Amino acid sequence: MKSILVIGMGKVGSLVATLLSKRFEIKGLDKQNPASELPFEVIKGDVSDKVLLEKLIPQFDAVVSCMPYNLNLTIAQIAYESGKHYFDLTEDVPTTTAIREMAAKGSKAVLAPQCGLAPGLIGIVGADLANRFTKLRDIELRVGALPKYPNGLLGYSFTWSPAGVINEYLNDCEVIHNGEKKLVSALDGLEYINIEGNEFEAFSTSGGLGTMCETYEGRVDTLNYKTIRYPGHGKLMKFLLYELILKNRRELIEEILTEAKPPVQEDVVYVYAVVEGWKNQSLEREEFYRAYSPKMIDGKHWRAISWTTAASIVAVVEMVADGKLPQTGFIKQEEIDFTKFLETETGKFFL
Repeated sequence: MKSILVIGMGKVGSLVATLLSKRFEIKGLDKQNPASELPFEVIKGDVSDKVLLEKLIPQFDAVVSCMPYNLNLTIAQIAYESGKHYFDLTEDVPTTTAIREMAAKGSKAVLAPQCGLAPGLIGIVGADLANRFTKLRDIELRVGALPKYPNGLLGYSFTWSPAGVINEYLNDCEVIHNGEKKLVSALDGLEYINIEGNEFEAFSTSGGLGTMCETYEGRVDTLNYKTIRYPGHGKLMKFLLYELILKNRRELIEEILTEAKPPVQEDVVYVYAVVEGWKNQSLEREEFYRAYSPKMIDGKHWRAISWTTAASIVAVVEMVADGKLPQTGFIKQEEIDFTKFLETETGKFFL
């Protein structure tokens, strides 16, 4: 793998491409000029232009999509047909299902969606903990990307795709409960978590587990993923989406929330995983917890949500390039070795 096309030069996409450019030949693609100068060429073009994509993608060894979930499928299809490696950040279950169906027909390269934080890093962490047990009981995974200094009743800031947030708040969530794979409603399953003396809430959101329910079905009693927020957020989102029935007007609710809660510079990403089970005859519990803050990269300040998401996908690309992951077919996040992930140049950011 030498040349990579990165599609989407927003906050995360521009950092993904910048990190990859330290090792690979990179070109970006976006319909707008980048907000700041970047160390590689950015092709100006509309990602919805299928003819343009069919011309560009075959010129590269791999394509990384940093676009909203609803724009990924065409990119993945062209990469698949061209025999090029494909990576994305989607949390959308139908998109991932469609990409898996492509891979099942036989792919000449890697198809690796869901390479962000959740799904993505949290699944890699959860599987690493689970592998330490002889027999599993519970796997509970939590991630929160939050303003460090919240204000207002929502206690939130849209530091990543509003379309992605609304999508995971509306779609049903896969879980394993009482040993059976089920669907539960997003924004339900409210619980309270105390982290370093601070109180948070967590509730079910869609897509965070990726393919883990399939992988662990029959092996665990409980498997679930929940998003961490400041207390009261879930109740207010239910009011907006269901009492005001804005769930039927996604573009409007995205516009309202983006206008009301713009990105902040000081944010924090919480990654928390708990696994319980037996090690031989002993019932034990393993935990992983990290709080990631903004980071200076090449002299530039990057929000925690931006660099953690970007570093997650770049580390997976590096692993494929280094032959530490399969070179063809669909890659599940929980099949990625966490130790090898952390050994990559970009994975070291998480140490």
